[in-house]
Amino acid sequence: MPDQRNGRQAARFTRLTTYPEGMTPPDPESLRLLVLVGELGSIGAAAAELRVSQPSASKRLSRLERQLSLPLVERTRQGCTLTPAGVMVCDWAKQVLAHVDGLMNGVRALRAQHEAKLRVAASMTVAEYLVPRWISQLRRTLPDVHLELDVANSLAVAEAVRHGHADLGFIETPEPPEGVSVRFVTRDRMVVVAPPEHPWARLRRPLTATELAATPLIVREHGSGTRETLYRALAEVGADPVTPLLELRSTTAARNAVVAGAGPAVLSVLAVATDLAEKRLVDVPVAALDLHRPLHAVWRSGLQLTGSAAALLATAMRTPEASPTGPAG
Repeated sequence: MPDQRNGRQAARFTRLTTYPEGMTPPDPESLRLLVLVGELGSIGAAAAELRVSQPSASKRLSRLERQLSLPLVERTRQGCTLTPAGVMVCDWAKQVLAHVDGLMNGVRALRAQHEAKLRVAASMTVAEYLVPRWISQLRRTLPDVHLELDVANSLAVAEAVRHGHADLGFIETPEPPEGVSVRFVTRDRMVVVAPPEHPWARLRRPLTATELAATPLIVREHGSGTRETLYRALAEVGADPVTPLLELRSTTAARNAVVAGAGPAVLSVLAVATDLAEKRLVDVPVAALDLHRPLHAVWRSGLQLTGSAAALLATAMRTPEASPTGPAG
């Protein structure tokens, strides 16, 4: 039944758009020219109103008459008047133009609404510690922008962008995902943190990667850029991490667990800078382990960012690289 219904709809559409042989529908601007000639009584005046040359306007009117196979304008030395057929076509043209203008005004409003609404997806660390600053800076130049922020892990952010559910995404995985356009934004530094009463807080030497891997840690869930960065760094030095102490779905939850004394974790310096400065947590040095990671912007492959999305990306790319005590500046 669905196929028959679609067939009937297609046939109806064909009947509605079938025109007499040799006739094609006129373009709206030719109809607008005809209406102006009727109102102003002059091709020259109508041409000036539309900001085209008089010869161009005359050619367009002649082409319209050929398209419709009707004489529409009677040209005299005193000016122009519409023929009886021209008067009728002019009346119909006004109705068509009213609908065309309504269509274009509606489209313009939809575009303005879409451009003012920016859908952003960001990984936890970026969403919690960088996006609020970016939004504040963006609103200085685009005060009317309406931003919807979806917070997820880096894997989910990439999927949202890939399927068109977000206009722009920010991720923190070491390697950018496939199937999306990617732009480097800045670099983040991860640190091993422990509560002050933890034995690591009293070490007089750097921790080794092997010791770190052999210790149950508070970690983020699978798909998190924070977890992927840690595990990749350990794998590069041949260290295999043991089963985590806790798996948590947000950076804030992981940070709170460490502050509460549950155990150590490896987190972005952005998330713990204040805790380190106020001595609630201790930064535990690790020897020969690179815990830097890139932060990337991603958007749908094949699309060019425009409007508020392009402005937000430009704002993000001015972010200084994270330092051991927080973002520079």
